[in-house]
Order: sequence, then structure tokens, then C-alpha cells
Amino acid sequence: MNRLQPVANFLIVLVLGAVVLKEGAFILVPLVWGIFFAFALYPISSWLEKRRIPRGLAISLSILMVSLVALGILYLLLNQMIGLIKEVPEIGENLENKLSRYLEELSSLMGNDLIDPESGWDIYSLLPSGNLNETLFTTGKSLILVGIIPLYTFLLMYYKDFFVEFLIRLSSKNQGIVINWAQESGRIIQSYLAGMIRVTGIVAVLAGIFFYLIGVKYFVLFAAFIAIMNLIPYVGVFISSIFAILYVFLTTVSLFYPIVTFGVLWGIQLLENNIITPLVVGSKVKVNALAVIIAILLGGWLWGISGMVLFIPLTGILKITLERSAGLKPFAYLLGDEVPVSEESENFWKLATRKYFKKEKPG
Repeated sequence: MNRLQPVANFLIVLVLGAVVLKEGAFILVPLVWGIFFAFALYPISSWLEKRRIPRGLAISLSILMVSLVALGILYLLLNQMIGLIKEVPEIGENLENKLSRYLEELSSLMGNDLIDPESGWDIYSLLPSGNLNETLFTTGKSLILVGIIPLYTFLLMYYKDFFVEFLIRLSSKNQGIVINWAQESGRIIQSYLAGMIRVTGIVAVLAGIFFYLIGVKYFVLFAAFIAIMNLIPYVGVFISSIFAILYVFLTTVSLFYPIVTFGVLWGIQLLENNIITPLVVGSKVKVNALAVIIAILLGGWLWGISGMVLFIPLTGILKITLERSAGLKPFAYLLGDEVPVSEESENFWKLATRKYFKKEKPG
């Protein structure tokens, strides 16, 4: 019974932690985003403070500059999005016509009637009917979250000395370890955010040039969509590629363009994963692919899209936190990306395979 007590305590803490994260998402998500942006904007604010600008004004200017750039990009994307929405009926009609034509050709090959000639093919019947009240509530909630993030960011940056003093007083016995942990966590957040912003810009430029060359009308919107969704590893590029390929398919006559779009987008993804990200971001997070996938799924379940993005650097912070404890270092190794081949592991697998493939001797 005593041996099971630590396991039971761990499971209780795990379940309670998941409940707190799930139910407290409305408070915790903007707070975590605020912490991340505070670390990201700190170099700008610190540079302004060194020019004898008061801290409050320096923080406000740094947030204002970033916000103006973000609003400019958002304005450009909204203009293109409005134009795309106006063309939705025409795009839906193209989809209906193309599907009808392909199904008719398939029917002639198979000798079966796949389309009812009386009812035809109604693409709008496949679209789910949305709840307007729920949509408005979700939109209002999202706007509140976006609006409170700058406030969190300002307060966290303004009271940074206050939080440092709190850590010093909290860790009177292990002051060096805690301060070192805070500094390393801050470096991980800064390098991750700065690196991902650069990677997002590079991917957006590459995708935008391709969409412009093949004549996509809203190439800026689709390039930004591809780049932003690329922030969600493995899953984001799959979703964004489907929408981009579908649009190219509906707005072009030949199947050549959708096929080329598929190849180019996945080529950009391979280039980003194997060359751009390792060079720009490096291995600051140092978390293996399995841990990243689990973090994405867990973050999506708890916090939605924000969780899918935030849980990757949070996993890196968890890793360096576990490394500070002697009893929890094996779990930190489990999250890491270093796979040393030791003599013990080689002997283990040799012994296991020898027993598995050993032939039975005839009696």
C-alpha cells in the first residue's frame, strides 16, 4: 500500500492540474501569452530604457510599435479576406460544377448513376448550419482575450524587478538554482519566439512568391495563412495545404496547378523543418519529436490553438525544470532529443533480439 501512495499522489496532482488548466483557460491563456510577449519585447524596452526613457513609456512604445506592425498586417489580410468571402458563391458554384463533372465521368466508367439527375449535387447541403449566438459569444470571448494580452504584457514588464525580488526571497536557500532556472527559461522563450517570427516571415515570403507566380489572386492572404499555420508543427501545414490546394483547384482549369501547389508547399515544409528552423531557431527547446506531438495534442485539448503553440516552449521549460532535480532527471532525459548509444543499451537489444529470433532445437 505504501508503494502505491506516490503513484496515487502523482495521479491526483495530474488530474487536478489538468482540470485547473482546462477550466482556467480564460485566465491562464492570455497570462501565458503575456509572459511570452513580455520576454520577447524585453530587448526593445531595455534598449529604450538605456536611452533614458522612463520604463512605463519605453514599455508602451515597444508594445505600440509591435501592435502597429501587427495591425498593418491584419488590415492587409482583412482586405484580402473580404474579397475572398465575396467570391465564395462563385467558388462554391465552381466546386459544384467540377464535382458534378468528375462524378459523371466516374459514373460513365463504372456504369452506375452516382448523381440523382433530379436533385443534382448541392454543395451547400454539406455545410454545417452554425449557431449565430454561439459564434458571437466565441468571437467576443476571443476579442476579450486578445485585448487583455497587452495589459498583461505591460504589467509583467513594468514589475519585472518585483518578480525577481520575489524569486530571491522565495529561494533563500537555493537562490542560485532558482535564478539560473528563471534566466534559462527566459532565454528559451526569447529564442523560441524570435526564431519562430523569423521562420514565419521566411515561409510567408517563399509561399507568397509561389502563389504570385501561379496567379493566385489573394496570394498575400494564403501566404500568411500557410506561414501562421506552420507555427503548429505537423498539423498546421497539413490543414493549411488542404485549403490552399482546394482554392487553386477551384480557380484554375488544369489539374497541373493543384499538383504543383501540393509539391511546392510540402517542399517548403521540408526545407523549413530540415534547414531553415535548425539554422534560425537552433535546438534551444531541445525536445524530441514524440514529446512535441504529445505536447501539441495535449495543448490543443486544454487550450485550443493557443495551447498547440504554447505547449512546445512550455515543454522545453518543463525539461530544464526537471533537470534541476536529481530524482526527476530521467524524466528530463525522456523529453530531450539526445540519443546516446551506450554499451549497456546495445547489450540489452542484442540479448533481446537473440532470444526473440533464437530457433528451437529439435528434440
